[in-house]
Amino acid sequence: MLKPCLPERFAGDPGPLGIDLHMHSTASDGALSPANLVALCAERGVTLMALTDHDTMDGVAEAAETASRLGVSLLPATELSTRWQGISIHVVGLLPHGARGALAEGLQAQARAREARAEVIAQRIEKLGLDDALAKAREQAGPYRPLGRPDFARALVAAGLVPDIATAFRKHLGNGKAGDVKAHWPGLADVVGWIVEAGGVAVLAHPLRHGLTRRKRGLLLDDFAAAGGQAAELVSGFQNADVTRDLARQLAERSLHASVGSDFHFPGGHLAPGSMSPVPRTAVPPVWTHASLADFVASNCDGSARGKL
Repeated sequence: MLKPCLPERFAGDPGPLGIDLHMHSTASDGALSPANLVALCAERGVTLMALTDHDTMDGVAEAAETASRLGVSLLPATELSTRWQGISIHVVGLLPHGARGALAEGLQAQARAREARAEVIAQRIEKLGLDDALAKAREQAGPYRPLGRPDFARALVAAGLVPDIATAFRKHLGNGKAGDVKAHWPGLADVVGWIVEAGGVAVLAHPLRHGLTRRKRGLLLDDFAAAGGQAAELVSGFQNADVTRDLARQLAERSLHASVGSDFHFPGGHLAPGSMSPVPRTAVPPVWTHASLADFVASNCDGSARGKL
């Protein structure tokens, strides 16, 4: 089923875009199965989505089957963990051709790194009073995917050690806490190279969430662009409009494209598929106009409607 062509620029329309290129399912640390996530996207009027589970594409096939049935365009993707100047940085890979070459090998290595990290987290959480933490986190996650901090958070809640997930992160799993274990993620430039080699678009995820000064954020964008990165998330969930406009200027200075996403993980929170701050009027081109996505866009467009946001 072909959808109307995607707009070629952002014109400051305050209405919902119907586009969400950053979401998570049970293939990583989301609460909904890939199929149920796609169904929720369709219900909310999202016509173009990317499933960006952490360091895996295991949910894409299930999501694609449901997307085809419900008339949603699904862009295969993943969110990869990296390190830059000692900081954990995430890069979304929009991958119309899927994972191949060094990226496929890298995803396997990332999965092994997550398993090793989970074992260390479990050891630390056991010292806080959660017996057999690894097994209890596995009960929360199910039998297949690598464990993440949200699984340990849910295990702490189930054991009655904290009242909710937010408290689990604030006290035990958030940045600088006992369960905040830094895995040996690959360097930013390496991951960008994997994505570009696979014919994808490397997108710097939520650049406003790292607590960086404007100058240091500029240095991150410089290194990202120098490595071959092609886009950054101009809007990620809800954010201050003035800061968004300033970020747009930083992207324009480096000839980067702009992506948008909710970073949705679970129902009931303040975020939902397709929910995010409006994109301001900007000359920064939307990421779906990038040449590496041209064939994907053409195959999902009926040619009857082009325009602006």
